[in-house]
Amino acid sequence: MVEFAFLTKVVAGLKRVKRAWWIGDGRGLSRERGADALPQDALRSRKPGPENGSFGVEDAGDEAADRRGRVYIVGAGPGDPGLLTLKGKRCLEEADVIVYDYLVNEDIVAHGRPDAERVRLGKPGSTGRLSQEAINRLLVRHAGEGKVVVRLKGGDPFIFSRGGEEAEALAGADVAFEIVPGVTSAIAVPSYAGIPLTHRHMASSVAFVTGHEDSTKESSGIDWKAVAGMGTVVFLMGVSRLSQIVARLVEEGRAPETPVAVIEWGTWPRQRTVTGTLQDIRERAQGMRRPAVIVVGEVVRLRNHLEWFKELPASRRATEARRQQEAAPTKALKA
Repeated sequence: MVEFAFLTKVVAGLKRVKRAWWIGDGRGLSRERGADALPQDALRSRKPGPENGSFGVEDAGDEAADRRGRVYIVGAGPGDPGLLTLKGKRCLEEADVIVYDYLVNEDIVAHGRPDAERVRLGKPGSTGRLSQEAINRLLVRHAGEGKVVVRLKGGDPFIFSRGGEEAEALAGADVAFEIVPGVTSAIAVPSYAGIPLTHRHMASSVAFVTGHEDSTKESSGIDWKAVAGMGTVVFLMGVSRLSQIVARLVEEGRAPETPVAVIEWGTWPRQRTVTGTLQDIRERAQGMRRPAVIVVGEVVRLRNHLEWFKELPASRRATEARRQQEAAPTKALKA
C-alpha cells in the first residue's frame, strides 16, 4: 500500500509539470525553476513511507506553479511553414492561447490545439490593430489567468519585431517567459531568391537595417555612412521608403550601379523578386508592397546563377493570395 501511494504521488507530480518539462526540453523556464527542477529533485529525495509518500518538493508549491501562466515568445519564421523550428511547434501544440501577427502563415498557426484560443492581430491601420501597450497587457492578462500563451511573431522575435519590448513587459509583471528564436527573414528571404549575403569574392560584411524607424525619435539612429560602406545591406520593412533609402545610400557614396533586389512575400508560394540597381530600382519595383526585403550589394548578381525557388506567374500568385486570405479567420480578434 505504501508503494502504491508513492506511485500515485509520482504520477500526479509528473502531470503537473508535463507542459513545462516537454516544452523546455528538460531545462525549463529561466524565470520558473519549478518547471525544470521537480523531476530531478523528486528522484533524489523520494522517501516512501506513511509520513512521506510523495515527492520531496511540497505539493502546495507545485499547485502554486500550476496557477501561474507562462508566455513563449516564438519566432514563426518568414512564411514557409517548413521553416518553423521544432521547439516552436511544440510550444504551439501546448498553448492555451495563441496571439499572432496578421502576416504569420495560417498553416503554422494550425499546429495549435483545436480548442486553443486564437487572437489574430490586425495589420497596421486596420480596425483590429492593437497598440504595443495593449498587446503587452493582453499577454500579461492571459498569463495571469494561469494559461500557457504563445506570442507568435514573424521571423525572429528579437530582430526588428518588438519581442524585446514584450519580454520587458512580462519581466516587469513577474510573468514567466521564454524566447524561442525563429528563422529571420533577413537571411531566409534572400536565400529563397538565390542571393547569398556573403561571398568570398564579393562581400565580407553584412548589415541588417530597419527601413522603418520609430516615428517618435528626434533623429535617425542609423549611421548611413557606415551602412553605405558595408559589403551587403539588408533592409527590413523598407519597401514604402525605397526612394529615401536609395537616395541616402548614393548620398553617402554608394555607387549608383550597385545591384539591388526587392523580394516581396519571400519564402511564400507568391514570392516575387525584382532586381535592378540603385539607379533604376525605384522604377522597376513600383507596385511592390510589404512584406518585402531589400538587398543591396554585389551578391545580388549571383541570383542569375543561383535562383532555385521557382516563383509563380502573376495569375497564380493572385490565386495563392486568395487561398491564404480564405484560410485566415474572418475577422481579427481584439483584446
